[in-house]
Amino acid sequence: MQPSSLTLIVTTYNWPEALNLVLLSIKQQTVLPDEVIIADDGSAAPTRDLIAQYQRDFPVPLIHSWQEDAGFRLARSRNQAIAMAKGDYIVMIDGDMVLERHFIQDHKRIAKPQQFIQGRRVILTEKISQHALINNNIHFSFFSPDVKNKINCLHCPLLSPMISSLFSQQTYRSVRGCNMAMWKTDLITVNGFNEAFVGWGREDSEFVLRMLNNGIRRKDLRLGGIAYHLYHHENSRKNLDKNDDLLEEAVKNRTTYCQQGLANHL
Repeated sequence: MQPSSLTLIVTTYNWPEALNLVLLSIKQQTVLPDEVIIADDGSAAPTRDLIAQYQRDFPVPLIHSWQEDAGFRLARSRNQAIAMAKGDYIVMIDGDMVLERHFIQDHKRIAKPQQFIQGRRVILTEKISQHALINNNIHFSFFSPDVKNKINCLHCPLLSPMISSLFSQQTYRSVRGCNMAMWKTDLITVNGFNEAFVGWGREDSEFVLRMLNNGIRRKDLRLGGIAYHLYHHENSRKNLDKNDDLLEEAVKNRTTYCQQGLANHL
């Protein structure tokens, strides 16, 4: 069952150069999302100005969801955008993920009830990322130089469902929120992302744990849903110990619902 409407949520924070490439890649999709929401964790004026510029002629509604810059609050930023979403299916990417042109089409094809999608990423080196940012390049492939984990560049819609089923893991481990998709009803069931997570790390794992504990199965998308991750320096991990504790508590309690979540914004 394909979604009747799809919202693409793009998280961002003060990197308009990368967001520019992401928006360019969205415009060139073979199948467009029904709307795009920029989940902005408090960026300054250059990001706002870039979005306003794209809003003039973007092919689908482009919505800017902004919250005050009060530190790394990715969970809250996502929840705020999810609450605004009109689509019954939500695809989430980070604002440094340049999309291969079949990205949305692939996600719509693999969508099924009672499952969420963990997509993969192709890692770009610093050299090719800088070149792309300077030259507005959004076209990469298996044959591009300075591309790591090239196996993730392969696109094969015919084999993708079978390979995805074979390699899917029913675990919260090895989760990356930079390329995920799920039904909005399931997000409401688990109450979205846990806003107790502040600072980088583990909010995606805890979210996936609650999805699994509610019987919503994980599907690892292979040979499709390709996104190219621009190089950047690692985020601060100063809050990681606290976030690890929150995750371990959720594992121990077999948590199915978080208290500080999506319901605060609906």
